[in-house]
Amino acid sequence: MAGSPLGGAAPRIGVLALQGDFREHIAALTELGADAVPLRRAEEIASLHGVVVPGGESSVMDKLSRTFGVAEPLAEAIRAGLPTYGTCAGMIMLSSRITDGIAGQQTFDVLDTTVRRNAFGAQNDSFEIDIPMPDLGAAPVHAVFIRAPVVEQHGAGVDVLGALPDGQVVAVQQGNVIASAFHPEVAGENRFHRRFLDLVRSA
Repeated sequence: MAGSPLGGAAPRIGVLALQGDFREHIAALTELGADAVPLRRAEEIASLHGVVVPGGESSVMDKLSRTFGVAEPLAEAIRAGLPTYGTCAGMIMLSSRITDGIAGQQTFDVLDTTVRRNAFGAQNDSFEIDIPMPDLGAAPVHAVFIRAPVVEQHGAGVDVLGALPDGQVVAVQQGNVIASAFHPEVAGENRFHRRFLDLVRSA
């Protein structure tokens, strides 16, 4: 059952595996001791203690999640408290509003943020930067941005975990939902996954 007590067992984490870099998240979570599995069907959600929505192409992920019947059951589970972490396209999928989505694009609508897709340009405009994030420790977070979104607005209940030097918000948390515009799983940065798993264990 989603969110059921763990006891001494490894938390079972589903990584949405319809499109995107889900394999990298499964590897990162497995390294941290989680039972990380691909999530492709609605009936798999009930066995999970948490879920990760990976990077990829948000419009394709949206269409596939609806086609496979995962979108609404997953959104309902997240609203009911299932701990969730989204990176890049995952941040877009979790957000309530997109300023430049394609026609008909939908989201899970579980994070009170407005995001802009591809905020930093095309793939060849990808960049890396160290960002101070005191909530995650003294050392800055090495962040890899690949066709990344940015948070343009957020509600009062959303905590900012990290922002670029110009103030653009790129990492947030609202209750059981964490989201980053960048890819910790690509940089070998595990503190976001650790924070997510801490959230899972305390849920």
